[in-house]
Amino acid sequence: MAQEVATLAGGCFWCTEAVYQNLKGVSSVESGYIGGAQPDPTYEQVCSGNTGHAEAIRIAFDPDVISYGDLLDIFFATHDPTTLNRQGNDVGTQYRSAIFPHSPEQEAQARAGIDRAQADRSSPIVTAIEPDAPWYPAEDYHQKYWDRVGDRNPYCMAVIPPKLAKLRKGFADRIDA
Repeated sequence: MAQEVATLAGGCFWCTEAVYQNLKGVSSVESGYIGGAQPDPTYEQVCSGNTGHAEAIRIAFDPDVISYGDLLDIFFATHDPTTLNRQGNDVGTQYRSAIFPHSPEQEAQARAGIDRAQADRSSPIVTAIEPDAPWYPAEDYHQKYWDRVGDRNPYCMAVIPPKLAKLRKGFADRIDA
């Protein structure tokens, strides 16, 4: 089984992680921080908006089961890529929509994914394609947040179920039952 890695930022990492963790071909999803200047940032530092990092997820996947393009299509379908530095009530550069390609091929696919997603939207997509950068895993209490405690968090209950409904509606064949 070949493994590749995709790194995506689409707002709160609790919410993006929940979308990807039960997809066929995805072996792991890790929440973390990328794209900033400060080494080893903490959640509190990233939330301040002063480190330059985005809350993001790192997805390990088997491209023979699910393609990078599929992961991007799911990304664009389950967050709002037309709002700059914001997802719903989460505002700041740490909540930006960004793709961090790990190869020139992924960068080309990211550009193609943006083009595909733009065809379905009247507002321009503002998702940035940023260079790969050091990855800092988030603290343990952020990992698999939805599975562990999300149903007790009103924020998660307001944001994640609609994302999962979009996933089920548009990508049911990609979900691992």
